[in-house]
Amino acid sequence: MSVFPLSPGRRTALGRIADRVLEAPDLPSLTRLLTEDLPRALDARDASLLLWDRRLESFEGLGLGEGGRLRTFEPEAREAGGPKTRWLLTEGQLLETSKDAQEGMLVPLLARSGLAGMLVLGPAPRRRRPVTDAEARLVSVVAARAAIAVENYAYQKELIASERLAALGTMAGMLAHDFRGPMTLIRGWAETLVEGDVPPSEVVVRARAIVDALDRLERMTGETLDFVRGAERLVLRRFPLGVLLAELAAGIEQELPGLAVEQDFDLRGGLRGTFDVDKIRRAVTNIAANARDAMGGRGRLLLSARVETLPGADGAAEHLVLVLADEGPGVPPEIRERVFEPFVTLGKKRGTGLGLAVARRFVEDHGGSLALLPPPALPAHGARFRLALPLERPTEGPR
Repeated sequence: MSVFPLSPGRRTALGRIADRVLEAPDLPSLTRLLTEDLPRALDARDASLLLWDRRLESFEGLGLGEGGRLRTFEPEAREAGGPKTRWLLTEGQLLETSKDAQEGMLVPLLARSGLAGMLVLGPAPRRRRPVTDAEARLVSVVAARAAIAVENYAYQKELIASERLAALGTMAGMLAHDFRGPMTLIRGWAETLVEGDVPPSEVVVRARAIVDALDRLERMTGETLDFVRGAERLVLRRFPLGVLLAELAAGIEQELPGLAVEQDFDLRGGLRGTFDVDKIRRAVTNIAANARDAMGGRGRLLLSARVETLPGADGAAEHLVLVLADEGPGVPPEIRERVFEPFVTLGKKRGTGLGLAVARRFVEDHGGSLALLPPPALPAHGARFRLALPLERPTEGPR
């Protein structure tokens, strides 16, 4: 056993490394501490950080490349025992494992779940033993803290992989949900063109309708990607409210056959608002599609519109307030509190539970709000949704 005391300079350096391991913001920073700063403090020639992959049951080497970017490599020893070195440091004790093994010291990184990795320190040419007893205890503290950080990194990596799969599932479900309307429209127009007895002027009209629907599908694909990535990009335009509302009502009846839209608009003339019209149309159509499903594919939908002054973060402002009310059975009590969460649905044969989640995201992107109103007083029935959209965007401008 070594009896040499730990020099004040080395003790200070190791103590700082132990503290910085806890504060390392990312894996490259941790790798730099363990493969550059630690061997420098111990006069070791070099160091390697190996992470244990539980899924592949092998080690993955980590190092720093140009510009401090993290790089991975395949270590020479892939077995669970790790590389063979002369010295092993574990639980503050330095053990000589074999005089025939290569010079260097192996430090296991033992976390809560077991082996998280290995730190392989190269030989220290000017020293008979790689560390003193006092140094061994401090290096063990560094290793224990590094093991926790490495384990957290592994959990984060697994979580990111699962979130990516979930995002792909969300995106696929959204596309399937939102593409049904335009694809039904395209199919309907295309089938009438195949009949062959359509006047040439009507052919042009229907062909243009097909092209417009395909353009919508393309925009919806981009918007779906934005939703999955959490983006808030808006294509804003100044729009007369009367024209916007007329387009919304006509679009619902065109995309959702079986719905009859009753209009109740109370607006003073000349009002305009700044909106991403496609996203507002999608939000309203998603609510209307749910209403049609709830009414068995056919029924009346009341679309009312008012301009109200509502409080906000920047003070009171004028909002376009839309209310969509159907004549269906209403939202079941067991899902009312979760109706805007993704994948929440009940009693719909083809429902994915994404329509209202998308609608709320697009309304909130405008700085507005979407809410499910309380059930109407008996004997009335049905679901009622309220959209409030500020007529002007906040001062940061279009995104």
